[in-house]
Amino acid sequence: MNQTRTLLLFALMFVAYVLFTQWEQDYGPKPPAQAAPTAQADGKPAADGSVPGAASPASVPTDSAAAPAAKAELVTLQNDVLRLTIDTRGGSVVRSEMLAYPSEPVTRKDPTPPPARLLDDDPASFFAAQDGLVSNNGAAPDHRALFAAAKTEAKLADGEKSVSLDLTWADASGVKVVKRYTLNRADYVVNLDQRIENGSQATWSGNAYQQLQRAPMPKANWFKSYTDPAQHSFFGAGWYSPDSKFESLGFLDFQKKPLNRAITGGWISMLQHYFFVAWIPPADQNITYSTNIVDPNSASPRYLVRAFGPAISVAPGQAADSNARLYVGPKLQGTLDAIAPGLDLTANYGWLTIVATPLHWLLSQLHSISGNWGVAIILLVLIIKGFLYKLTDAQFRSGARMRKLQPRVQALKERYGDDRMKMQQAMMELYKKEKVNPMAGCLPILITFPIFIGLLRVLSESIELRHAPFFGWIHDLSAPDPWYVLPVLYFLVTLLTQRMMPTAGMDPTQAKMMKVMPLLFGVFFAFFPSGLVLYWTVNGATSLLQQWYINRSVDRAHEKARTA
Repeated sequence: MNQTRTLLLFALMFVAYVLFTQWEQDYGPKPPAQAAPTAQADGKPAADGSVPGAASPASVPTDSAAAPAAKAELVTLQNDVLRLTIDTRGGSVVRSEMLAYPSEPVTRKDPTPPPARLLDDDPASFFAAQDGLVSNNGAAPDHRALFAAAKTEAKLADGEKSVSLDLTWADASGVKVVKRYTLNRADYVVNLDQRIENGSQATWSGNAYQQLQRAPMPKANWFKSYTDPAQHSFFGAGWYSPDSKFESLGFLDFQKKPLNRAITGGWISMLQHYFFVAWIPPADQNITYSTNIVDPNSASPRYLVRAFGPAISVAPGQAADSNARLYVGPKLQGTLDAIAPGLDLTANYGWLTIVATPLHWLLSQLHSISGNWGVAIILLVLIIKGFLYKLTDAQFRSGARMRKLQPRVQALKERYGDDRMKMQQAMMELYKKEKVNPMAGCLPILITFPIFIGLLRVLSESIELRHAPFFGWIHDLSAPDPWYVLPVLYFLVTLLTQRMMPTAGMDPTQAKMMKVMPLLFGVFFAFFPSGLVLYWTVNGATSLLQQWYINRSVDRAHEKARTA
């Protein structure tokens, strides 16, 4: 099977995937109204994190997306890679700016674009990391309580290894909570320490919880849904448990498959293209994880994933600590598992992880050698071509021999006319006699297809390629070529490849389709990330050279046999 047919198969599958995902967005089932949370027989929290009953922990208050709690004072905490904005209303992290990742590619016209924002207090793209305490027998500051900040800004100074910001809440009963956020140098992990000081006359008992709450992705038009890689990346909740490993839940499935599970040694997250946020409770605690929808019937619902901790008891005059970690940053593969087990899986390659992970590792090694991600992609093509050389050699030699048989196949078509069965039988006898295998190209397809899809996932999901420049006019390998040079080159390569392919025995309609395939693929790839088009252009060019060389060798062997 020739390269053009192969690419046609890939294109049809990709288009089918895009159409299906867009159909799900437009016509998929919408979340129905949620019933009020009910107690469970085993005493575990319901979907909203509550366990009704006098002896049970207090429930976490329910928010309203339409009327959120008013903001109080906004304070900032910053190290050298991350700037956080914290609302003293609840002590929630309501904004995060990743200083090492600009929101747009760096160009001469805009050499200093603003940093990319992940957590956001804009209602249209609302995304907040919240935490708090709840209690059934005393006062407790949940994520809506009003804290007082020790200072309005805390910034990592030169020579310092960490920076902290304290928020304080106090109740008239004598219960006091000091919430401390700490950032270390060159780190996207935020350490949360809550100290509960019981100055009352009674034992205080309660539970700590952490949750992530965000608005859905704004609906994109058909053009953006096709051209924007972020539209095809997973967008939703993810969590990890030692037994089931990484699992994910898209927003459309929050109502159909809600999470409600007690896990020890896990974490919860909200994922999107390139970046994610995760709450990581202590690994030795049994935590109840759950999902919920805030205002599911409103025009702007919000999706929530929560970690509800075990009971905390503090005697009068005593103090206790509650800790958790918050990751706010990029999907830096190869480093995340050192923070928490399974955190590397947030790259979310799905069933292609077994192929995509080694491809990403190899691409990273090639980048460390070349210093340029575009060059690394070219080197990756050459390595894959070398690995598959024997298979593609058999494919191209079969194609070259079939091209030599075209006059004889044409004669068979004229001889048998419209009798397709006899025509096929005669062709099979001819192929057998000349030792040509028309199915020689099938095995390379079975191997290259998962590699192609895996590499598509790597190039689309790898944060390293985001805004990574190549040479000249290409400032972002994760975005389409702004001058369409690579798609044009790919069109020319595909056109030449198509002209070299054998057409013997091909249906006339199929032959006409093959003639327009180069143009269609050129237009199709004009909106692909330039890194992926670079891969296919180099891959097609090397295949073209290999096919040209094999055709020449077959021609010489045929001429030699004819004159012998």
